[in-house]
Amino acid sequence: MPHDAYPDSLIRDILKSVKRIALVGASSNEARPSWIVTKYLLDRGYDVIPVNPGLAGQTLLGKTVYGSLRDIPGAIDMVEIFRNSEAAGPITDEALTLDPLPKVIWMQLSVRNDEAAARAEAKGVTVIMNRCPKIEYGRLSGEIGWQGINSRILSSKKPVLAGKGFQKLTIHRPGT
Repeated sequence: MPHDAYPDSLIRDILKSVKRIALVGASSNEARPSWIVTKYLLDRGYDVIPVNPGLAGQTLLGKTVYGSLRDIPGAIDMVEIFRNSEAAGPITDEALTLDPLPKVIWMQLSVRNDEAAARAEAKGVTVIMNRCPKIEYGRLSGEIGWQGINSRILSSKKPVLAGKGFQKLTIHRPGT
């Protein structure tokens, strides 16, 4: 699969289908992007499992932190790699030893490892590189709407309202 651009339909299908995400490189520092993405995905209903050997056994945003992917009990739908491109290779290799295999390996913004992607795709795992699931979710749901950002999505659908009449933006809408 080419990795320079991804169809919105692929990203949307991934974000709709995965439920359990192992986030490798999770941080306890609230200023770090990995902490922000972990919180965002948890707030959107995903079961995010933080992975960081330095924090193993601790709790992060109410979730137990694991030292490695192998330590996580149960199946993982997606491995989100919040490490550099060089580290993405060994992390991908570890993910490919899991049984069952994850459906998706997602490498964060500026993270690209074509060799690791080829190994994963050879085993039937979908790979997304140089993208952020938080940004993609926000873009596809319409959450990102401040000036200068064009989500390329227009809709005449009535917005889904959360409690107390507030609009709830989500990619989980009927017909999308």
